[in-house]
Amino acid sequence: MKGDVAVAKILQMEGTKQVFTFPDDPLATPCGNIGIKPYLAKTERGAIAMADAYTRMMNGKEVGVASVMLGGGIENSFEGISQAWEDLVPMLLVPGAPSTHTAGLRGNRIDVTKSYDGITKWVASVNYTDRIPEFMRIAFTYLRTGRPSPVVLELPGDVAAGELEDSQFSYKPVRGWKPSGDPRDIELAARAIMEAQNPIIYVGQGVFWADACEELRKFAELVQAPVVTTLVAKSAFPENHPLSMGFVRGDPVVHFMEKADLIFSIGSGLNQNTTMAPSIPPGKKVVQCVIDERDLNKGTQVDLAIMGDAKLVLNQLITEIEKHTSDKPKETLLKEIREEKEKWLRQLMPLATSNETPISPYRVIWDLKQTVDRENTILTHDAGSPRDQATTLYEATTPHSFLGWGHVTSLGFSLPAILGAKVAMPDRLCVTVMGDASAPQASLYELETALRHKLPVLVIVLNNSQYAGYEKSYPYTMHVTPSSVMSHAKVAEALGTWAERVERPDEVAPAIKRAINETQSGRPALLEVITRPMPMYGGWGKRGLSYG
Repeated sequence: MKGDVAVAKILQMEGTKQVFTFPDDPLATPCGNIGIKPYLAKTERGAIAMADAYTRMMNGKEVGVASVMLGGGIENSFEGISQAWEDLVPMLLVPGAPSTHTAGLRGNRIDVTKSYDGITKWVASVNYTDRIPEFMRIAFTYLRTGRPSPVVLELPGDVAAGELEDSQFSYKPVRGWKPSGDPRDIELAARAIMEAQNPIIYVGQGVFWADACEELRKFAELVQAPVVTTLVAKSAFPENHPLSMGFVRGDPVVHFMEKADLIFSIGSGLNQNTTMAPSIPPGKKVVQCVIDERDLNKGTQVDLAIMGDAKLVLNQLITEIEKHTSDKPKETLLKEIREEKEKWLRQLMPLATSNETPISPYRVIWDLKQTVDRENTILTHDAGSPRDQATTLYEATTPHSFLGWGHVTSLGFSLPAILGAKVAMPDRLCVTVMGDASAPQASLYELETALRHKLPVLVIVLNNSQYAGYEKSYPYTMHVTPSSVMSHAKVAEALGTWAERVERPDEVAPAIKRAINETQSGRPALLEVITRPMPMYGGWGKRGLSYG
């Protein structure tokens, strides 16, 4: 068989059902010929974002695979892989490459193994056709074991076209390996958690990769501690649960972080250098569980550490703590959490229910929250204000009902990402909230991808005619084409999707319902809502609302 056919067959053996591509890539044809569906995006970045989001929705059990052409294709892919690297997403990119006989010639091509070395777990170029099974086995071992991160595996033209004898094709799917915690570490951590008067559970996306949402809920109810999630872990714990404080921003988090005597972090690197993490106040005892030593003592000094898979470690802790405690609710704590959340919501309600025009973006998020079936919806956001507004008000109630991202915060990721989420979970309503900076400049053309592949997603564009929040620091670069001149709804209509422009607050909820009806009929939909600049969200380290 040909080398590219061997790659396709191995992907099929590993459970790959689709490949996200941009021509002229090495995998679309061999994969399509054996029943792996190719999804053709409008750009390399779009294909990678679709594979990225698909991986997240499947907890990494199914690895999202993208494929792009040699030269310009892999050069244009850097931003997408960088996003996956920063957000710790174990996806696979298979780019084409020139013949191995041209390797080493200066100016012939970029050296992908050098260029991508800093943003991948492993990057390699297959040098012989008969080594394809070996390289693929290594790739999936890295993708399914240890620290989640992307892998890039080049497929040179002569290797793809080369012949592989049946006797040389020996491959077994990779299961992956997950370590449990050291028993002594489990005992010490359990004792520290039980002795703490005011512990907090700090949740990262490692809970998703371990498929440990149910174990997290059981552990939180056993310990009776408030739960906060990072952006990328939002929805790992139900935000309507009595113990939930939601996302890392807002007064409730400030209140309980200041009060805490112990922070138990599960599945988070506790990197205090990102915009999506709160500063942990000094003097707190920190117990951290991660699967990779590079996430220990990184920005946050750790008192006790457990190295292991979140699911296995949570089960170990549950077993240990159940020996000593009951799961009787702490009514005083539950009352305190409820009161702090209600107090915070009262501050937000004037923004969420405002009847002013242009429309408050918080009104859009609030009406969206009240309109959709949240248990059967996936909401994501774009970078900047849409992220801050959506995370502040939207309450995620089931795992993966919110797709949080943003350690890189590259504009335009959300639209192809929500397409990948729709491929992974076709029965859910899939929604992205974008700004007027990210929509036209970064990804609105991916609506054509949605139309062509019959992926009926809902896109909400918050159009305030500027880069909101940049007026003080960047007064000369804050403006985009105003809504009086440019209509995103008309652009979407020209692309063939259903679209509507909304200018009055009382039109928001009815328009959302109409858009949902369109998606249920199988057609992508776009709502352009004319909003006012309001780069406000719940700030960390400061009471009340603050500018971002």
